[in-house]
Amino acid sequence: MAIGYLVPVLLLACCTTTSLVPARHPAGLGRLSFRLSVLVNEQPFVMLAALTALSVIAVVDGDGATPAGRVGLALAVLTAAGLVVVARRGLRAVPALDRTLVAGLATAPGSVTTRGLPWRRILLAPFAVRRRDVVRVRDLPYGDGAQHRLDVYGPRSRPPDGPTLVYFHGGGYVSGRKELEARAMLSRLASHGWVCVSANYGLRPTTNFPGHLVDAKQVLAWVREHGAEHGADTARVVVAGSSAGAHLAALAALTPGDARFQPGFEGADTSVVGAVCLYGYFGEYYGSGRDLAVDSSPDDYVRPDAPPFLVVHGDQDTLVPVEGARRFVRHLREVSSSPVVYAELPGARHGFDLFHSIRFDAVVAAVEEFAGRVVARGPAPEATRASVERRDER
Repeated sequence: MAIGYLVPVLLLACCTTTSLVPARHPAGLGRLSFRLSVLVNEQPFVMLAALTALSVIAVVDGDGATPAGRVGLALAVLTAAGLVVVARRGLRAVPALDRTLVAGLATAPGSVTTRGLPWRRILLAPFAVRRRDVVRVRDLPYGDGAQHRLDVYGPRSRPPDGPTLVYFHGGGYVSGRKELEARAMLSRLASHGWVCVSANYGLRPTTNFPGHLVDAKQVLAWVREHGAEHGADTARVVVAGSSAGAHLAALAALTPGDARFQPGFEGADTSVVGAVCLYGYFGEYYGSGRDLAVDSSPDDYVRPDAPPFLVVHGDQDTLVPVEGARRFVRHLREVSSSPVVYAELPGARHGFDLFHSIRFDAVVAAVEEFAGRVVARGPAPEATRASVERRDER
């Protein structure tokens, strides 16, 4: 039985060590490091509770008196100390985001801190992302393909003219789905009056670039045409995404009305008032089958009239190194006349938006602050004109 205690403690110790000291090279080891640490890095309290329960059971059963049990208990103490360090790193996201908002948006000091963190959810229900006051309408079609489906999250009270956030999932353009990432963010915003859209899009090998971007534009066009049916103010749209979805969101924000990416719906308004990129990839599109004649990096489309951006990245990301986000932000700040808000989170890895955690709930508060500020600035000219035209038609 002592071996039965030692094995899970050893596994948790390995995951905790990987979280504290991530392996970056080679690429395969970086991916393994991410998979081993993704749960521990965002849920140290859950892991600490599990470790404590295992240790108490081992002591009560007498396993602590055996050589294997004593090794397990010693390892458990070291692992618990490591989990405390992981939790403290997560807490450092709060001042990092506060400083970012103050510097980038001239907010009052403590914008994230004053909103507070939902400690009950973080500690007692980190995997519960649904809210009773939020309605989710699933699998609405925005195109002809089976992958062209989206979900709409909105307040159950259905107030009219809620600001809108459109979200694209990650997955390296080969995997992922709209129900997986950022659910806690979408539900919280919807609970506070937003209408949130989470969309699937075509993936490789059936879709290549610029097909993914065409799909994203179709989602934005759908929102402009049908969003009001779900209580959305279609003139105030923020686009967001994680990882490859952040790549897609950045491209969509920087190419409003670009006919190359709107075949058959060239006249649709696809402008947005802001963009949110979480642990995003900002380089060239990789993989065979892409149209090499079309630039595929958000860097290639940076423009003076770009909308405001919020970019959030972890300084310990082993899948998409932080240097790419730094380069993109630096270039965007050099060219754009709009605010470019950049937060680098201490100890954060890839995939920090899967469930409630100290770090992600702080990020959600920052996203809400940023998005609220940019929608208050007013809609883009294209969106205003399109909204007026629709009202005239009615």
